[in-house]
Amino acid sequence: QVQLAESGGGLVQPGGSLRLSCAASGTIFNIVQMGWYRQAPGNEREMVAISITGPTIMYKDSVKGRFTISRDDAKNTVLLQMDSLKPEDTAVYYCNVIAQVSPHTAPRNYWGKGTLVTVSS
Repeated sequence: QVQLAESGGGLVQPGGSLRLSCAASGTIFNIVQMGWYRQAPGNEREMVAISITGPTIMYKDSVKGRFTISRDDAKNTVLLQMDSLKPEDTAVYYCNVIAQVSPHTAPRNYWGKGTLVTVSS
């Protein structure tokens, strides 16, 4: 099994910055993808930024130029630097990892518990 530990959420004023961190632990053979999703009240969960081992990075259009995703593969950690935050960025942010626990198993989706980001004056 893979466990995800998130940190870094909180309250920030519009235009401010936050950095989210997610560390994956447990039995990990290979990580296929690490990333961040978010869910605002009344909305479906949506992709914010993902880093596919290879590497390929993808961002939601509305966060391009403001958010930066990075990985430390030696530590199985993914970061999301969020700058120029807007009220519409307010949501619960979830870490997502797609990983294999052994060479004989298919990659599976793993989710963190979520961390709340509130952008408000």
